[in-house]
Amino acid sequence: MDARTIRIFLMGAAALLPVSDAFSQQSASPVIEPNLDRREIREADIDSENIEIGVFAGQISIEDFSTSSVVGVTLGYHVTENIFAEASYATATAGQTSFEILSGGAPFLTDEQRDYTYYDLSVGYNFNGELFLTEGHVFNTDFFLTLGGGSTDFGDESQFTVTLGAGYRVLLTDYFALRLDVKDHIFNSELIGEEKNTHNLQYTLGATYFF
Repeated sequence: MDARTIRIFLMGAAALLPVSDAFSQQSASPVIEPNLDRREIREADIDSENIEIGVFAGQISIEDFSTSSVVGVTLGYHVTENIFAEASYATATAGQTSFEILSGGAPFLTDEQRDYTYYDLSVGYNFNGELFLTEGHVFNTDFFLTLGGGSTDFGDESQFTVTLGAGYRVLLTDYFALRLDVKDHIFNSELIGEEKNTHNLQYTLGATYFF
């Protein structure tokens, strides 16, 4: 190798040294990570609990017999996240008819005949949602619709009853929920002399337990 070749080789090596040093310095520089405050969210979620049992209380407007308090129980089974089946039983005591109130005459029904009880079996569909109360707490919710049938015992009569309902459920924990229900119990009655389909609207607040 002659002197000219050696000189060219040394010049090339010298030219590469700054690049190598810069690369080494860049590699040694610390990695800057963003400092983010991550928010922890507590979200209740029903994992594998399919059975829902509950109690409820509220008001029922018995057609032609004013509004009365009603209490009852429910037992449900969630087939999927959206579809469920539910049985319910409740009891109330009917009030007076407008004729009884205005006339002040003899009672239209005896005390025993004023006992109003029903049971039904419904299928329902959940529309899932969420409810944000604070920055750190979010609750799963369901708006649901139900359709069912059963029987109503009232005034010494037992009538087949169609039940239409809607409600709103808030899951407070993984196993406990509050729910608001509105139902219409429709059955044929001729207690006041004229046979007709009666609509008996019910508004209740309940608590349920999943297991």
